[in-house]
Amino acid sequence: MTADSRMHGSDGAGTKSRKARRHVVLVNPTITKPRSAKFPLAILNIAAALEGRYESTLIDGNADLNFISTVLRTIEATPTDLMGVSVMGGPQLRSAIALSRAVRARFPRIPIVWGGHFPTLCADACLAMPYIDYAVRGQGEETLIELLDALAAGAPSLGAVAGLTWRRDGVVVHNFRRAFSTASHARTLPYQRLGDPRRYLSKTYLGRRTSGYQAALGCRFRCTFCGVAAMFRGKTALPAAPRLEQDLDYLTERLGVDSLLFYDNNFFDREADTVPVLEVLSKRGLPWWCFARADALVGLSASSWSLVRRSRLRMAYIGAESPSDWLLHDARKGTRADQTLEAVERCRANNVIPELSFMLAPPQDPEGETERTFEYIRHIKRIHPATEIMLYVYAPLPPAAGVRDPHVERAVASLRDSTGAPLVFPATAEGWAESPWLAYWCHTDTPWLTERLRRRIRDFTTVLGCRFPTITDVRSPPWGKSALRALASWRYGLRRYGGPWELEAARRLVRLWDPRLAGL
Repeated sequence: MTADSRMHGSDGAGTKSRKARRHVVLVNPTITKPRSAKFPLAILNIAAALEGRYESTLIDGNADLNFISTVLRTIEATPTDLMGVSVMGGPQLRSAIALSRAVRARFPRIPIVWGGHFPTLCADACLAMPYIDYAVRGQGEETLIELLDALAAGAPSLGAVAGLTWRRDGVVVHNFRRAFSTASHARTLPYQRLGDPRRYLSKTYLGRRTSGYQAALGCRFRCTFCGVAAMFRGKTALPAAPRLEQDLDYLTERLGVDSLLFYDNNFFDREADTVPVLEVLSKRGLPWWCFARADALVGLSASSWSLVRRSRLRMAYIGAESPSDWLLHDARKGTRADQTLEAVERCRANNVIPELSFMLAPPQDPEGETERTFEYIRHIKRIHPATEIMLYVYAPLPPAAGVRDPHVERAVASLRDSTGAPLVFPATAEGWAESPWLAYWCHTDTPWLTERLRRRIRDFTTVLGCRFPTITDVRSPPWGKSALRALASWRYGLRRYGGPWELEAARRLVRLWDPRLAGL
């Protein structure tokens, strides 16, 4: 079936005029439970870009667990030109695949487009599936609009659509990369298109009605293990302060938001750009959480730290990654281990909880680097016991399609599987959806980990998590956390991490929250 033949809507639903059928279904497949759902910012941004040019229907699989049936009913009732699916790697892959297969089986003429982090990195794996027609790499708003326009005209110029991966006579083609755009900063997100936006507000340790929000676009750093680097290629931009004021007016006055999760990839980037945003937040006084870098926090002036305190920043998620400067250098992190320690000190002095993430078991020295990281974490806990710790396994993702990045290519070339052979990534989206590769994408397992090291990491994580239960857990009872702290104290104190069966049983009884899975 050709691309232009797929532009003519749902089978059997084509009785309206061509103009009336310029309609797109935008879907965020299920990745979490409704009570943990946050605003689906990806499809909200796409819908805002389509405004005035194409009609769209937004369907969020996190709020609607029967979202596949909802999509099928929507297409049946409304002539549809295209379905766009926002896809992250990991568990969302399975729900995206199930959706795409169902729509292709029921409505084979409708083009299916995947966009987001997964197709940006794995466009070839997407196009290996017969039910995915196009993959959008990088920022997707303008790419999708140009694709829709091209298909409506009979697809004469698909090769000119920047950021698009498609098939020409059965051969996968990666068009040239799209330039970074700040156009979304001029648009207002159509929150009302989600039904009642208040259902996306949740109780967290920050407040009773916490909202997710993204101010800045992109990230100017190019860490070799991070999918964000492939998405934005070292570009970033913050919004003007009036735009933030406008959005906060809506969130607080219309929805009753009392706290914020900033999803900016690095909130504290350049101090001169950050100060105007901090000034807005300091006037609001809403408790908030954000991503940050250790070097940026260390470099903040005293006046900026004063703004941080007044703005009520409660927690900063910092990618510490490793206690070894050689690994930070090889991964192009751009920070040093001593900066992490200094950032922890600064956070403690300013009543901010640092939430540090670490990458365990790099293939160069899996066991040695893991043990060094454990000791480094213990040192940090002595400096600032309230520090939150997030443990992951070092798992570099493949180079992005259509882009040469020798640093990422070199990083993955050294990877080996359990037999010592070069690691081969899956060639299809369904291959990435298999359990071992889901674990790899989520940084919870890799082929080079031995069973002994897997157990060591699991046991340390259990002991650490019970000795210092996360403050973000607002559901476990206080008595349960106190009991876990007491039970784990001797193991943590004596470094007896192995086989903590009693802690595992107590954690299940208390239903202790794992922030890596549950988030804030």
